[in-house]
Amino acid sequence: MKKENKESIKDSVIGYHLPRYHEIPNVGLYLEQTTKYIEEYLEPFHDLSITGSMISNYVKKGLIANPIKKQYFRDQIAYLMFTAFAKSVLSLDNVGMLFEMQKKVYTPEKAYNYFCAEFENVLQYVFSIKDTLDNVGTDMTDEKLILRNTIITICHKLYLDQCFVALGKELNEDGDAPNP
Repeated sequence: MKKENKESIKDSVIGYHLPRYHEIPNVGLYLEQTTKYIEEYLEPFHDLSITGSMISNYVKKGLIANPIKKQYFRDQIAYLMFTAFAKSVLSLDNVGMLFEMQKKVYTPEKAYNYFCAEFENVLQYVFSIKDTLDNVGTDMTDEKLILRNTIITICHKLYLDQCFVALGKELNEDGDAPNP
């Protein structure tokens, strides 16, 4: 891969920040507003998206609580944010198991903030912005170990997706792209 593409991949996540729990709107967002809010945070990643029909499906499956008067609030948006990332590597049933496991031990705020900190930590490491993984949190419970491994898998997939997009562009530029 060309050096400029490697740098572009790295640059795409420098300074990436997920909103912490207290930064998520709690005024009630309608489905379209919720979708747009989450999509802003998925935008740097080629293979991640969320749609209104996906959100409605998550509600029907019981993964996310029903909207209140057609509005989604902070807890629901936090769960949807995690789901948007996790569904790229886990089945929805496994995402649901993670939620159930987390609810037995942590508040939604604590669990979501931990996810954000760990995601940003691992993302910077996988994209070669930093050389080591930081220890996030003070203990390493089974719940945190499973979540960390899920996040590591997500970040590696995001990195590979970025690489394949860059490689595809290089092949097209060089005229070596295979015929579909």
